[in-house]
Amino acid sequence: MTVDLRSDTFTRPTPAMRQAIAEAEVGDDVFGEDPTCNRLQEQVAEMLGKEAGLFVTSGTMGNQVCIKALTSPGDEVIVEKDSHIFHYEAGAPGILSGVQLHTLEGERGFLSADRIEAAIRPPNIHHAPTRLICLENTHNRAGGTIFPLEAIQAIRVLADKYELQMHLDGARLWNASAASGISLRTWARYFDTVTVCFSKGLGAPVGSLVAGSKDRIEKARRIRKILGGGMRQAGILAAGALYAVENHIGRLADDHRRARRLAEALNSMPGLRIDLDAVQTNIVFIEVEREEMTAANAAGILAGRGVLMLALTPKRLRAVTHLEISDADIDRTIEVFRAFFQGS
Repeated sequence: MTVDLRSDTFTRPTPAMRQAIAEAEVGDDVFGEDPTCNRLQEQVAEMLGKEAGLFVTSGTMGNQVCIKALTSPGDEVIVEKDSHIFHYEAGAPGILSGVQLHTLEGERGFLSADRIEAAIRPPNIHHAPTRLICLENTHNRAGGTIFPLEAIQAIRVLADKYELQMHLDGARLWNASAASGISLRTWARYFDTVTVCFSKGLGAPVGSLVAGSKDRIEKARRIRKILGGGMRQAGILAAGALYAVENHIGRLADDHRRARRLAEALNSMPGLRIDLDAVQTNIVFIEVEREEMTAANAAGILAGRGVLMLALTPKRLRAVTHLEISDADIDRTIEVFRAFFQGS
């Protein structure tokens, strides 16, 4: 049996989720008449403390719908240099919204208000006007780290001072809430728009959701249509997401516990190093310090022994725990590493 730690996107619907999908009540969502989709949108918007929500196909679509709704062509958007929006969304801000990204160096994915303020463009005909700040919580490329709430609060004060909008890429906001004990509503309150993803830690097969004011979501709905995201009997997909929200949030703590146990065990082995302070949720970055070995080499060896991980950089592996990873899977992974890194 393979232990697949490549990503929490590799989860498959549980039998109960499949049943919920099969039995979903549906209608035409482009007409706003899919009852399951409407229920999902209303329920998650309420959880986030927002007036309205919009079901979209992916986190990328959600982020891009929000960027387009909050900017005009020629504007500038401030993001952290390792953000998902900058690295993994195919240049979409420039293509779809005609905006440029101003990337800033963060610390474990986080930006301070001071650093952002220094990057805001003063009024000048030569400049693209700063219009939007995008933050990410948890931060994927920093290892699933949680953005400090007090830093977000300070950035909101700054945004209000300069009349800027704020968007949260909260694909794994569920994890941030589960690990910190801070409610989704509290995390989301400082942002004009928020996206959350159902197909990562919550294990649904498809979908994300955009939340914000009624006016912004109405605008986002038209943008979704422009981008080809207007779905018809979307309740079949929304039912999986709704089941995940109602049944899988409480178990995220198990993913975090397993990630921590894996990180501590591997960090004790020669030739491996893990920044334990960065292991805050369900992602573990493993630095391969053997001079003669690359992360790709290590990933290949592990795969041959039934453990799958991603080689992110020449010396870094990534492991992500999720609802299909058990305690026994973590035990097996540790033993596979021990046999190779401490054995022959």
